[in-house]
Amino acid sequence: MNNVLEYLERSYERFPDKTAVRDEHAQCTYGELYLRARQVGSYLTEYVQVRRPVVVFAEKSVEILKVFMGIVYAGCFYVLLDPSFPQQRIEQILDVLAPAMVLTEPEYMDKLRKAGYSGAAADIRGIHSEIDDKALDAVRKQTLDTDPLYGIFTSGSTGVPKGVVICHRSVIDFIDNFTGIFGINDKDVIGNQAPFDFDVSVKDIYSCLSTGATLVIIPKSYFMFPNNVVDMLEDNGVTTLIWAVSALCLLNRLHGLKYKVPSRINKIMFSGEMMPIKQLNAWRACYPDALFVNLYGPTEITCNCTYHILDREYEDDDRLPMGKAFPNERVFLLDENDKLVTKAGVTGEVCVTGTALALGYYNNPEMTAKAFVQNPLNRNFSEIIYRTGDLASYGDDGLMYFAGRKDFQIKHMGHRIELEEIDAAINGIDGVERACTFFDDVKNKIVTFYEGGAERTDIIKIMKTKVPEFMIPNVFMQVKEMPLTKNGKLDRAYLKEQYKGGKKRGA
Repeated sequence: MNNVLEYLERSYERFPDKTAVRDEHAQCTYGELYLRARQVGSYLTEYVQVRRPVVVFAEKSVEILKVFMGIVYAGCFYVLLDPSFPQQRIEQILDVLAPAMVLTEPEYMDKLRKAGYSGAAADIRGIHSEIDDKALDAVRKQTLDTDPLYGIFTSGSTGVPKGVVICHRSVIDFIDNFTGIFGINDKDVIGNQAPFDFDVSVKDIYSCLSTGATLVIIPKSYFMFPNNVVDMLEDNGVTTLIWAVSALCLLNRLHGLKYKVPSRINKIMFSGEMMPIKQLNAWRACYPDALFVNLYGPTEITCNCTYHILDREYEDDDRLPMGKAFPNERVFLLDENDKLVTKAGVTGEVCVTGTALALGYYNNPEMTAKAFVQNPLNRNFSEIIYRTGDLASYGDDGLMYFAGRKDFQIKHMGHRIELEEIDAAINGIDGVERACTFFDDVKNKIVTFYEGGAERTDIIKIMKTKVPEFMIPNVFMQVKEMPLTKNGKLDRAYLKEQYKGGKKRGA
């Protein structure tokens, strides 16, 4: 198997009339998904070359999943670009990609043009080409399992987002293990929480396509009204949740589980941040017999590289293990001198190697070279590893435990964020002389100190035009002058102490 389309084709052959995917407005069978994907693919073969990015500028939906598969049939790779993003971020991503084509919907066409995009664009709803089997077969014959499948943009330390590109082989390798280990099959109904530009959704989409399960797309807006989410889970007989930690916590904090406990859920998997034990135990109280799994891994290694199946009760002050590596992935720790860490209690950087590694960052060889490097433990042949920047240590049980970030990259609301990107955005605002941002991992808040006369409300208003909501600081503290170390650098340690003991101005 060398192409994820074999997942779709296998499920189409087995379950042509079974519902493949459903959202709040529409649904389609595996047969309909297969035919529409080939129709979109046939259209694209007339206009785009293989292995080029095709942007999908739209909200997630049944139709968008069809379009994703159509892009793959054309031998290209898809990148979902969220229309709710600020115009500056849309412009940056389009500039990095220089896409072969943008597929969108009429209501987003004006915003696309205002972002300065002047390339080829098409209305998804207007694609009605005949299926060209000959053209699709010609594309398929030249594809490799190392061809790119999708791109996902993460925050960049220079202020420009980085596009992580993942190939077919990485997804196939991961999904085959993922569905096998956790027993996902054609009887399952997976409730999709994550946006399609967030790699948690990759597990939803391809777990369904590979097994013949049904995907239920929950609208982003529903999470402001948790009763709607719970009703959708129950009404659709959802069995499996593969969610970001923040989404599970939100549903519980807003009392969704007090309203109703969906009756068929039997697998709950979470990732993106450290799961608060109190929130975890609230879910476990509702589902004492369900499978709970803690997943870990950055976008650059295809969803997850470690997992831990919860096999005991946890107290509020316990830590959840990151667990052990998925098959065919090597996960290990390196100390500050690039020596292998093996002893319990010794902290090291989490490093990963194996088929799961991304192809790199699109159109960004400098950042690719910094993150994807030769394994310092191996001088005999090429062995590329990804240095995650995460710190961890082994417990006495032999399992790995998360211990924070090596640099200034954080995980907030399920998203990986470079604090320098926030600083860059704030520093560009009139009235701000200098900004310094850090993360309060106890209270899960982004905190910014800034020098200058700008008002907090004005900074927030402008930030909303520059970055997504999840990157806007929760706390602002204005100072007359930034403290410096003896080396002339911002004294972050001093600022953190000031924050802990000073008066906080919340966003």
